[in-house]
Amino acid sequence: MTYAGLAVCFLAAAALVLVAAAVLRRPDRRWWLATAATALALVLLTVIFDNLMIAADLFRFDEAQLSGIRIGLAPLEDLAWPVAAAAILPALTLLLDLDHPRATRGAQR
Repeated sequence: MTYAGLAVCFLAAAALVLVAAAVLRRPDRRWWLATAATALALVLLTVIFDNLMIAADLFRFDEAQLSGIRIGLAPLEDLAWPVAAAAILPALTLLLDLDHPRATRGAQR
């Protein structure tokens, strides 16, 4: 399987959880903005540090498994992981209602 194929699997799973959270919990505009800001920050940090690590030759990719699209030295496929994380983690928190006072009431006893 190529890096892009693997990335699509993770992005699809994250998208399904995000859609479920959006449909079931109906988050407000502030939640969407915070989630988008988080995704942007993670993507920017990934681009910066991937480029530094690749330039330092800390790791390499199998070129035959890449799409060939790069941002600097970093392959585009490597950006799927921060995007998936930025989608699935807030969505799971929303679905599990972890921010709600009822969610922690039982643990405080």
